[in-house]
Amino acid sequence: MIRTVGPTLINGGQMRRVTGCLILLSCLIVSAAPLMAHHAFATEFDAKKPVTMKGTVTKIDWTNPHVWFYLNVKTESGAIENWGFEMGGPNALRNQGWTRDTMKIGDEVIVDGSLAKNGSKNVNAKSLTMASTGKKLGAASSQGNIVD
Repeated sequence: MIRTVGPTLINGGQMRRVTGCLILLSCLIVSAAPLMAHHAFATEFDAKKPVTMKGTVTKIDWTNPHVWFYLNVKTESGAIENWGFEMGGPNALRNQGWTRDTMKIGDEVIVDGSLAKNGSKNVNAKSLTMASTGKKLGAASSQGNIVD
């Protein structure tokens, strides 16, 4: 005898469980998207190309996923170049004592970091020294923070 199995109905408890699992799975996928977009230090910056630069702050972008600031830096020939410096995220910087007012436009700073691999005028900041006070701060770098 041949039996055919027709569609079966899922009772209410099973349906809620399946729906809950699908919602949870969707949330995990959506929340992982920003993590996949985030980069590692080594993809953009070269630890074998350390640099120290001194300049005047021209702009500060206190946003996620990284805080960026920009300096006018005088070259050896006397020309002024504008460089971008990546720090860690706002929360990581706050955990190290930073506030939005720690560094202001017009401040003179000295930055230790690593140059961009692509040759652009970007640096991953490892530490920053306020020229007026000599206070040295970590930059919550994805390379790691070493503040002497």
